[in-house]
Amino acid sequence: MKKEIRFGPAGIGGVKQTPKNLEKYNKDNIRAAEIPFTYQVWMNNNQAKEIGKITKKFNIKLSIHAHYWINLASHEKKKIEASKKRILDCCERGHYLGVKYIVFHAGYYGKHNEKECYKIIKKGIQEMQRVIKKKGWKVKLAPETTGKASQFGSLDELLKLVRETKCHFCIDFAHMLARVQGKINYKEIFEKIKRFSYIHSHFSGIEWTKAGERRHLVTPESRLRELLRWIKRYNLSITIINESPNPYRDSLKGLKVWKSIK
Repeated sequence: MKKEIRFGPAGIGGVKQTPKNLEKYNKDNIRAAEIPFTYQVWMNNNQAKEIGKITKKFNIKLSIHAHYWINLASHEKKKIEASKKRILDCCERGHYLGVKYIVFHAGYYGKHNEKECYKIIKKGIQEMQRVIKKKGWKVKLAPETTGKASQFGSLDELLKLVRETKCHFCIDFAHMLARVQGKINYKEIFEKIKRFSYIHSHFSGIEWTKAGERRHLVTPESRLRELLRWIKRYNLSITIINESPNPYRDSLKGLKVWKSIK
């Protein structure tokens, strides 16, 4: 299988702007984009079908980022059920868009220890997978590595979920930088993920405190170059979604840097 790398922004514009934006993406050789349903699912199934046709025409791979208000490990059952519904609403729309990966932050440890939190989130993932299978939606759940120690979502936790539930995952390299305050070990990370035929990822500049992630920043070329050199070394097929304050410009920057080291 031929290895490929795709760069793209978090965002495609609103429903009316999307066709024109996707035409621009195609012209600039941007081959991915992530639709942010982070506050609400802002298109219906018919609109999703039409957008899906355009992305297929232009060979642009879409993904979805689900709502921010998700906690599959909440101490309140009502909040867990609401979280699952928000994710499943994204899965339905993703099916009609032709999206494969539904990205989300799975939850918070709260008063749970790590094992308890893992067990609860795993149960939620499996319950959603049963609904996805029953509905016939062609999507994969992709919990994301998170940027704060208070959040469930270390790489090891997600890889265990992948083994035990057959879900996928999203590796956010910026979040991982923030989680360890910049003391990142790329060799260790890539040794853990090299077995996957395809990686869905995020990367941007990021600011952190002792608690972890604070905010996304414009992506420094030096950090981008460092990451891309590791990707080249391990010869991975990967999509890199940029979530900086200027995600499109930074996606073009990623494409430029990749060509310079390829």
